Formats: sequence, C-alpha cells, structure tokens
Amino acid sequence: MTLPLLASALVSVLLGAGDSVRVASAARADSLRPGSSARTASATPAVAADSVVIEKAARRLTLYHRGEPVRIYAVALGRNPVGDKVQRGDNRTPEGVFSIEARNPFSKFYKALRISYPDARHAQLAAKMGVSAGGDIMIHGLAKNIAKLGAGHRFKDWTEGCVAVTNEEIDEIFRAVPVGTPVEIKP
Repeated sequence: MTLPLLASALVSVLLGAGDSVRVASAARADSLRPGSSARTASATPAVAADSVVIEKAARRLTLYHRGEPVRIYAVALGRNPVGDKVQRGDNRTPEGVFSIEARNPFSKFYKALRISYPDARHAQLAAKMGVSAGGDIMIHGLAKNIAKLGAGHRFKDWTEGCVAVTNEEIDEIFRAVPVGTPVEIKP
C-alpha cells in the first residue's frame, strides 16, 4: 500500500467516515469524538458563521454562530506547529486574534480565506528582531497535485503556516465565512 493510501486509510479508521466534518448540536463541541455525528460536507446543510476558532494542539477548526459551534473540522498546520509565528519561513501557524481579510476563489490551494496576519503585535515583534513577520496566512484547501489525498493530508502538518482542510471542507467554510469574521488561533 502506498503512503498516501495508507495515510488515507488511517484517517478513515480514526475518524470513522474518513471526513472530519462534525455537526455540533445541543452537545458542546468539545464533547464530540471522532466518528460521532460525522457527515460529509456535501451532505450537511449550509451554515453561517460569525466566528472561527482554531485550536492548534487539537488540530481543530470550529465555526461558531451566535456563540454556538456549528461545524468542526480536523486540520493540518504549519510544519513547525508548536509556538507562535515569529518570522517568515519559521513554518509556524500564528497565534492570536485576527480576522478574515480576503477571499480567494482561485487560490493555488483550491480556495483560500486570508487571515489578517501579521497584526500590530506580530509586526512590532518582528521589527524589533530585525526580521520579516511574514504573511499570506490562509485557511485553504488542497492544491491539484495533492487533492487526491483528501482527508489523508492531515496525516502530517505540511503547510508553511497556513491551516489546511480538504477541498470539500473549504467549499463549506468558504460559503459560511464572510470577510471581517473574527478568527482566534489558540496554542
């Protein structure tokens, strides 16, 4: 079995249906376990989100509407995910409170939502250190050359600091999250 197929099979076993989408209902989002309430993005009704929370340690992105979790997705992060982003090229996903500042339906990673990094705090820290804070931090899908991995892409953190989901998942997130939506990225 090839590595991509093995990774995909492992994710399928761990998540039940091979898809990370969870529909949050009366139960709290953190009480959902892999395999519970799993549905594919195409089988779930459309949602609207007014905030996004990304928990790096849990590799989880949650969409909220009026303070209630409405969708939960498993994610891949930057190749060096522990700690806050300090400079361009450190392969870390930043931590803090940001917002969605742009939407790109033609991204090389299928679709992308740009996060407002660097904020003033990150820019000041980088300037003090004499380095570039970096930028182009996105929530995005998969490029054509890796799209076939599907949920298997989450087997390993692989981005340069972005938050990656499957193309089906970014379709749903893209519809649900408008420009200006707050995004909190937690350690």
